[in-house]
Parts: sequence; C-alpha cells; structure tokens
Amino acid sequence: MSKVTKFIARTLSFRLSLRIIAALAILLMLALMIMFYFSRKALREEALQNAGQTLEVMVEHIDNILLSVEQSAGNIYWKMVGQANQPEIMEMYAHKLMERNPYIKDSRIIWDADSNTVETFARWTIPYEANSDKKDAVVTFSLPFYDKEQKLNVLSIDVSLTLLSKIMLEVKPSPNSTCALLSENGTVIVYPKSDMLNQNLIALAEKYYHPSVIEAAEAMLAGETGYKKMELRGKTCYAFYKPFKQAEVRGRAMIDMGWSAGIIYPEEDIFGSYNQLIYTVLVIAVVGLGLLLLFCRLFIHHQLLPLRRLGKSAQQIAEGHYDEPIPESRLQDEVGRLQNHFHVMQQSLAVHMGEMQHLTDTLKERGEVLQATYEQAQAANRMKTNFLYNMSDQMMAPVNGILQSVKTICRKSDELTEEDTTKLVNEISQRGEKITALLNQLIADSEKLIVEN
Repeated sequence: MSKVTKFIARTLSFRLSLRIIAALAILLMLALMIMFYFSRKALREEALQNAGQTLEVMVEHIDNILLSVEQSAGNIYWKMVGQANQPEIMEMYAHKLMERNPYIKDSRIIWDADSNTVETFARWTIPYEANSDKKDAVVTFSLPFYDKEQKLNVLSIDVSLTLLSKIMLEVKPSPNSTCALLSENGTVIVYPKSDMLNQNLIALAEKYYHPSVIEAAEAMLAGETGYKKMELRGKTCYAFYKPFKQAEVRGRAMIDMGWSAGIIYPEEDIFGSYNQLIYTVLVIAVVGLGLLLLFCRLFIHHQLLPLRRLGKSAQQIAEGHYDEPIPESRLQDEVGRLQNHFHVMQQSLAVHMGEMQHLTDTLKERGEVLQATYEQAQAANRMKTNFLYNMSDQMMAPVNGILQSVKTICRKSDELTEEDTTKLVNEISQRGEKITALLNQLIADSEKLIVEN
C-alpha cells in the first residue's frame, strides 16, 4: 500500500473531503455538460443565422456590382443603337463605358456575330480566361443589338473575377472564413485565392479534397440551401450555401443564372471561443474544486479535533490511565454530546476503578494474613510432627524393654529366681514410669500449642 493510500485510509477528514468533492464534481460536471450542450446548440443556430445573413450580404453585394454593370450598359445601349453603323463611335462608347464603371475590366463590340453561337438576349456568361497567358479570369455580360442592315452585333463587357474576389474579402464574417461563388457547371467565379478562379470545383475536389467537399459542392450545384460539415486541408469546416438570385429591378432581365453562393467556416471560427470557454471553465472548476478540497480538509480537520482527543483519551484508558481527565464540551452537536458522554463514562469508570482498587487492597491484606496464618499452621504441623517423632523415638526404647522383660518372665518363669523376677519387675516399673512421664509431657506440650493458636 502506497503512502498516499495509507494517508487516505488513516485520515477521516481527508476521506470525507474527497467524498464531498466527488459529489460536487459529479453535480458540477452534469450541470456543465447540460450548459455546454445547449450553448453549443445555440452557437450553431447563431452561426447558421450569421452565415445566412452573410450570404445575403455577399449575394446582394455581387448582384449590386453586376446590376451596376447592367445599368451602365443599358444607359449607353440606346445611344449605341442609333450609331450602330459607325464603328468608331461605337468603340468610343464602349471605351467610355469601361472608364466610367470601375468594375468593368474590358468593354468591346463584337461585330457581325454568329446568331448560332451568340445568345440574342442579354445575359451573363460563364467565366473564361481574359487572355492567353491565363493570368486573369473574367465573367462577361453580353448585350446584343442589330444595326440597320439587321446584322447581329454584341456589346461584350468583362468583369474581373479577381476584383470581385477582393471585394468579397471585405464581407468575410470571420478571420479564417472563405466566400465562394460557383457557376451552374461548378466553375469557381469568386474565391479569395486567384489560382482557384475559373477552376471546376467538382474536378478539384475529386482530385485533391475529401469526399465531404464533393458532397457540399454537389449540394450547391443542385440549388440547395443549408450547410454541411466537411474536411478541408485536414481541418473540420462547415460550408453554408444558397442559390444566387438576382434582385428584382424594374426593366431588368430576370434570368436564372444557376449560380450558387457559399461560405466556408473553419470549426475553430465557430466554436473557437466556445472551446476556449470550456477550457477556461474546466480550469476554474478544477482549481475551485482543489481549493474547496483544501477548505473542506481544514474545516473537517478542525471539527474532528474533539474526536481525536477522545481517541487519545480512550487509548490512555485502555492502557490503564483511568484517572486521565476528559474535559466537558460546550458543543451541542453529536461530537459534543459524545465527548460529554465520554466525560461521564470516565468519571464513573474512575469511581468504579477506585472501589475495585480498594477491594483489591483489602483482599490483598486479608490474603497476606491468611498466608501468614497458613504458614504458621504449617510450621505448627511440622513442629507437632517433629515432636511426635521425637516422643515416639523416646518411648520406643522403654516399650521395647518392657516387652522384652515380659517375654523373659513369660518364657522363663520357672527358671527365674525371686531376685531375678524382682529385678525384671523393677525394670518394667521404671520403664513404665518413663513412658508415663513422656506422655504427660506430650499432653502438656499439646495444651500449650492449643493455647498459643
């Protein structure tokens, strides 16, 4: 078991603090998860709304540029129709048109155009390279008219896609977002990077990009409105798109151009601040829980001081120190009542132990007296035994002598003279007197021992 585990196992205040912090952490995580879920949902809805508004602004801005070109061409168109048979004047008008409108890159007259290859109504054509070196792509507005000989001529006006892309950079909703405009066949009309202009997005996506980019491009070309999540250059992005529609203006030829506008948001731009908020909140939560753990540890440690004192007092009582004082507590909670109960128990135990000690001392004294009496009795018994042994030894010789004398008289009564008989009788008498004296001494000594005990 590690030192930390041992410390936790032996420290009640730390275990209680950990359990409190664990419960608070669970509640806090649940609250944060719910909050972050709805915040992310609200942020996504706000991003959708902002993207929709930005797309509207982008479409309106581009459409205003195109409309200004259309109106400029329309204003000069009626002057040019009257001078259709004077090429010099027509070219002059075309040149003035380019000078007066900053969005027009080139303006020219296509004389005697082939009606089989040129549309006979005003329209915008798909992008094409302005020159052979392919340094700039343009989108062209064609305005046909007939001269007096009924030959089809076309006023062709080019608008630089690079210029449109630079203008679109001003309306980007976030630092890393990208605005794009596709033609009906998937050709890139507007894009911040000029190398992407006049390129087919579907072909590029199939060759270089993730399949999710193809799905988004196909949805744009299908005229859908919405958004898709995709992988672009290793980053997660959201593509918001909608069809490009011309604003309805009186006298304007309304044609379905088939274009589609889109904005690409990196996920970081949408959820960057949200993710940063998550990290900040998590750091604050962790630091707060750490400080709360420290505060709970100190508070519970202080509240458990009486319990630790009681533990030490119980240990001392277990070791035999029954008179160790336990102070009364002024607290009215469970710990205070427990300490007061310990105080009463300690006093009662001290009284009982005092009584037990007194009884033990009394029993010890009585035991000592009994031990002394027992030892005296043992000594007396030993003295009696020794005395009886001595008396028996002293009486044995006279008794044996009497027995021998009696046996002699009995066996040799016919042979003994009167003098011998008298001598034997005297010996028997003397020995009997000696035995009697010994018995009297035995009785006297016994009475003396009885009196002494």
